[in-house]
Amino acid sequence: MNDNNEKLRIDKWLWAARFYKTRSLVVHAIENGRVLMDGVRVKPAKTIAVGDKMVLHFGETRFDVEVLALSDKRGPATVAQLLYRESDESRERRARIAEQHQLAPEVFDYKPTRRDRREIEKFRYGK
Repeated sequence: MNDNNEKLRIDKWLWAARFYKTRSLVVHAIENGRVLMDGVRVKPAKTIAVGDKMVLHFGETRFDVEVLALSDKRGPATVAQLLYRESDESRERRARIAEQHQLAPEVFDYKPTRRDRREIEKFRYGK
């Protein structure tokens, strides 16, 4: 963790906090407005400090997080989780969405095998 630096670029922090796999994915998300600070879009070079709050959008999933520590080094997930605190409301919202996905009917994607296709052809054309 970066105790001697008081500020850090947001793209480096998001990568170190393991919200994204690569820095280029972080930059892409920021440029597409999926990262907000105080309800305002930011740029990848925006500096953040301990105590800053941000909203991260991943599809219909939304994280409301507060920066607890700064780091520009990507480490294990257990260490990365110490860099931020997710709000209780955000955690509950994500749990509800996950529950809704589990209750939703599974989309059945059937691809016939070669044998199935032959059977279908026999049925359709009487061969």
